[in-house]
This record gives sequence, structure tokens and C-alpha cells, in this order.
Amino acid sequence: MSTTVAERFVDAFARRDRAALLDLFTPEVDFRGMTPGRFWEATTAVGLVDDVLFSWLEEQDVVTSVLAVDRDWMVDREHVSYRFAVSTPDGPHVVEQQAYLMIEDGRIAWLRSMCSGFRKVD
Repeated sequence: MSTTVAERFVDAFARRDRAALLDLFTPEVDFRGMTPGRFWEATTAVGLVDDVLFSWLEEQDVVTSVLAVDRDWMVDREHVSYRFAVSTPDGPHVVEQQAYLMIEDGRIAWLRSMCSGFRKVD
């Protein structure tokens, strides 16, 4: 079964696989994202992965399970929503994101993302 670019992104992000993430983005990428406390922007794949994505899921944050992935096409954009169970030094959390991607030559060239923030599980 083949997977879409969006599904490969979710998998690589959950594993914090820097090489796979960099391979998924065009070298110059148009990114904007929103987390509960901040707006984020990046214009390069390296900046997006190192400065944004690895700030969202830091080294001590371990995705223990991908709880949900849903994707579809919105005309020329691929939409993906995903939910992770994450173990952090503070205990278990759930985090969800919604993202829209534009693909060029099999790689993400444009990405907009909105995050729920880490929600503590009692």
C-alpha cells in the first residue's frame, strides 16, 4: 500500500526522523503555523525541521502512539489531521494538529499547520 506525502510526514514527525523530514520538504518551503502561544514561520526545510518541528516535539517528548491520522485532498492541497499520544517529563499528553500541504515534485513546498497544544492526560 502506498502512502501519501502527508502520511509520510506524520510518520517522520512522530519518529523525529530529521533526514526523512528534510527529504519530504523542498529546500525552500513556505511555512506558517500556530500553536496556542505563538505563531511560527520558516522559509527553508532546515529551519522548519530544526527550529520549528523539533521545538514542537523536543528530544524528551516521545510519541508513544499515533492515535489518529485522517487525510484527504482539498482541490490542490492535501489536508491531514493527526493526533499523537506523547510521553513528556510532565507525564502523558495528547496533541493534535491540522495541516494543509501543497506538493511540488513529490515534496512539500507549502505548509500551514495549527496545533491544539499538549493536553495533559489525567
